[in-house]
Amino acid sequence: MDVKVKIEDLNLWYGANQALHNINIDLYDNKITALIGASGCGKSTFLRCLNRMNDLVGSARIEGNVLVEGVDIYDKSIDVVSVRKRVGMVFQQPNPFPKSIYENIAYAPLKHGIVKKGSDCDELVESSLKSAGIWDEVKEKLQAPGTSLSGGQQQRLCIARTIAVKPDVILMDEPTSALDPISTEKIEALMLELKEKYTIITVTHNMQQAARIADYTAFFHLGELIEYDETETIFVNPKVKKTEDYITGRFG
Repeated sequence: MDVKVKIEDLNLWYGANQALHNINIDLYDNKITALIGASGCGKSTFLRCLNRMNDLVGSARIEGNVLVEGVDIYDKSIDVVSVRKRVGMVFQQPNPFPKSIYENIAYAPLKHGIVKKGSDCDELVESSLKSAGIWDEVKEKLQAPGTSLSGGQQQRLCIARTIAVKPDVILMDEPTSALDPISTEKIEALMLELKEKYTIITVTHNMQQAARIADYTAFFHLGELIEYDETETIFVNPKVKKTEDYITGRFG
């Protein structure tokens, strides 16, 4: 199995407060990895290390290596924009740009020179919306604002927008927590389809969701990676008592 993202001895501080402690983990290609743990355990902080989103926090300081396909994304020579193109992100709250549905998808690919205006761009918009399972719902209203869609549709639009720049890895930070059950089911089905082409790492507070969709699960507690294994092993036969206590609801 191919390792897509390799994390070595990762530590992160916000000012004097250490938020991540010595994380070592291999994330596999074309798999869904779920990050679980109680609120404040470091899972979203860890996720944001994988596309350098923590760079935007002035007090953050990082040590260790994050290798995407063997390249350390924290190397001085690496352009952070190129990192975020390769490692896309979908947030908890759907956040379409205040632009048309079409422009939401086309904006970044045009900016990065992935396509030119015209039929190339039209095709990319269509294929991205199809990949995100929303084309049939929006094809007649591509000039309508992205914000005019329902919450679940907005989140699929954001996934389409992420796909449009042809990333290698897609990060999802609780992508369904703001959605109703039907929209959640659609996003989960979409994630299972997308892993055929992408490596997906998702934060979820919903353990049933992790059990349903993740190939691998990592359990975080107080900034430490306590256990990481195939999802079935984590849920049925965890090796660490703390993992078992969390899974069975004794804390968290």
